[in-house]
Amino acid sequence: MLATRIRQKDGIFYLVSYPAKEILNKVRFISRYYDEDEQIAPQAIPQNDEVAQFISRIERTDAAFQRQLSRAKVRSLKNFYEMAVTQPPIPGTVLLFTADQLGFRSVEGQDHIGHLQEPTSKYLIIDGQHRLAALRFYLNEHPDEARTIDVPCVIFDGRSEDFAAEMFVIINSTPTRINKSHLVDLYERVSWADPDRRFAARIVDSLYTEGDSPLRYRINRLGGRSQKDKWILQAELFNELYRWTRVDWKKIKQATNSYKEAERYYCVVRDFLRAAKLAWGDTWANDGYMTTKPVTLKAMIRVCADLARADAEPVDSRPKRWEERLAVWSEQQKSFRVEGFYERFPAKGEVERVARIHRDLARAAGIEVKSVAKSG
Repeated sequence: MLATRIRQKDGIFYLVSYPAKEILNKVRFISRYYDEDEQIAPQAIPQNDEVAQFISRIERTDAAFQRQLSRAKVRSLKNFYEMAVTQPPIPGTVLLFTADQLGFRSVEGQDHIGHLQEPTSKYLIIDGQHRLAALRFYLNEHPDEARTIDVPCVIFDGRSEDFAAEMFVIINSTPTRINKSHLVDLYERVSWADPDRRFAARIVDSLYTEGDSPLRYRINRLGGRSQKDKWILQAELFNELYRWTRVDWKKIKQATNSYKEAERYYCVVRDFLRAAKLAWGDTWANDGYMTTKPVTLKAMIRVCADLARADAEPVDSRPKRWEERLAVWSEQQKSFRVEGFYERFPAKGEVERVARIHRDLARAAGIEVKSVAKSG
């Protein structure tokens, strides 16, 4: 097929034009789409296809994508195709990905224009599934229109799966399209993510996955399979850890092994939460109390940061020291009953309430509160 090769910095991709019928036979849909009496069934996704698995999980779980409204969106697009005559129905490009390294043979005298090899398998749609689904339904009713519609496509080829995941994030990372909690999963996969954000994301991941973590499977994150009740959104926990580690970043980035340093921070949080769990006793994970609700967990992470700066060493005796330090919280249990909680901790909103609980818990344990600028 004839294609234009486009180079941007170290990246190369291709711009092509596919006839409508041809492109619909060359792509795979990984979500289910509906019209009035028809549907497009999602194709099975191989376990080793990490990008398709990843996109499919987001589309199944992220309400921000509005996938449950795909019927209405597809219908609206299909109606637009029917009404558009002089205006092009699909003026924007559809973004496609193939893991195949496609051969490109430029035409004589034109380095950027040439013939592009077809992939051996169907393209994965990075952006444009709704538009192509609506096009399929439209052509089912108006088959003669197929010859009048060409679809502009941008093709990314031969890249790693991380590249496709990163491209997906770039396209979908506006607040109205992808949930921030799900973006935390991607900080390790996208090369442009700030190193301090990747660092905080590693701690969140350890708190979710490690067997000795008091928050194991209790964090509401993308793709989590645990049936346990969730206590806090991944994004909320990430924000608190990032708030802490961003302040410490000058010291953290001097570590020769960032993964070991992230593990060290994880162990600090683990030891603190274990001590807190002992102090809260029967009120921990008790629906009648607020001790494991987001507002209190966020406040406790702030207390943890204050305590760690003053008393993280020596490590071997830390669990016992911190158990003794936080034991006074057992006297606070009644204050954290759900009934009357918001009256006991009045505030203008969640941010102010977290700050108040932070101060109260730190004061009770004799821990100095450090002033920290609000994170972005």
